[in-house]
Amino acid sequence: MRIAVPNKGSLSEPTVEMLREAGYRVRRDSKELIVADQDNDVEFFYLRPRDVALYVGKGQVDAGITGRDLLLDSGSTATEVMGLGFGGSTFRFAGRPGEASSAADLDGRRVATSYAGLVRSHLEAKGVIADVVRLDGAVETAITLGVADAIADVVETGTTLRQQGLEVFGEPILRSEAVLIRRADASEGGIDVLHRRLTGVVTAREYVLLDYDCPAAIVEQAVQLTPGLESPTVSTLHDETWCAVRSMVPRGRTNRIMDELYDLGARAILVTEITACRL
Repeated sequence: MRIAVPNKGSLSEPTVEMLREAGYRVRRDSKELIVADQDNDVEFFYLRPRDVALYVGKGQVDAGITGRDLLLDSGSTATEVMGLGFGGSTFRFAGRPGEASSAADLDGRRVATSYAGLVRSHLEAKGVIADVVRLDGAVETAITLGVADAIADVVETGTTLRQQGLEVFGEPILRSEAVLIRRADASEGGIDVLHRRLTGVVTAREYVLLDYDCPAAIVEQAVQLTPGLESPTVSTLHDETWCAVRSMVPRGRTNRIMDELYDLGARAILVTEITACRL
């Protein structure tokens, strides 16, 4: 199976790390453009981030990892399989204060962006006819230089926009993240394995394994705090008045759950990292 991944940019290193965690062989040198993983019967092609979706859509590769924004902007026929939980960004309109409050106010006006396909499709879906000006960079200065009346770009803190005297307006155009994509006729076998492995990595990053002991009399209250994915494991200890409980819990809530369990009467509360899983 052939898989395309970003060769540079903000998505490149996180993608390589996720593939490594999923058990694949990845490149060790940024100059490597093709890496053959014979153990997993996979070839990785390191391509420009903007080209990944195009190669997948045209069938030159079976699957790829890229940004949702780049996928939609490309117009490729590739389809999204799953979000990967990194590379998050929000795509929004911005302009001078008071000049626009929604996408409808852009009708008949000029909008500068590096994502012309994405913005044009978004505006057309809303019935807005605007002149979309494609720029390769420095979109924030387009209004100051008279190239456009508004811009559409990735917004994180908004600091760069404020420095140019701009503010965001309207609803977000898109909330993006890194995604696994596939071509329409790719074989199910290879894609399914890749999908399961990446799902395992995403889950391992979102959950930890929690073990604790609690009096048998409160076990029902305790497992309400740690229901797990299907159901927690509950075992009777040598002292039959106590139980041992094991469950997966969301990483972000771990310490709060531990506090609540302790207050309830649980003891020997232990947290273990999950390095991989299949669900």
